[in-house]
Amino acid sequence: MIRITGTISIPEDSLSERFIRASGPGGQNVNKVATAVELRFDLARAALPIDMIQRLQLLAGRQLTLEGVLVIASDTHRSQERNRAEARSRLLALLRRAAIRPKKRIATKPTKASKQRRLDAKSRNSKVKSLRRVRPGHD
Repeated sequence: MIRITGTISIPEDSLSERFIRASGPGGQNVNKVATAVELRFDLARAALPIDMIQRLQLLAGRQLTLEGVLVIASDTHRSQERNRAEARSRLLALLRRAAIRPKKRIATKPTKASKQRRLDAKSRNSKVKSLRRVRPGHD
């Protein structure tokens, strides 16, 4: 089990990995060894709370396929193991961000003093603008 938060975890077998040849650093090694990792996580089969899945869909963006599979690719390192660890850590970071429930906004009313300050500022601006007004015959 992979622990996301204190109460949420996902089974190890819900992740599937595919190793592919990577572009980037590695020299001749790139042409011989499949070091890049494509980590797949199916949201439809995941035992996650519905609200978390909805937040995850918003956060994932292009990493989410039309079938609802989250795909994270990593090819920055020369070794397969480091790319694998990076892909898993990026998945965990994404899942942890999705696990955080946004705080509900509490609607508040403006205070009496703030209303008065707003009205005072409006009248000050009105006086300033009226003084700027060009009056006929006062050239």
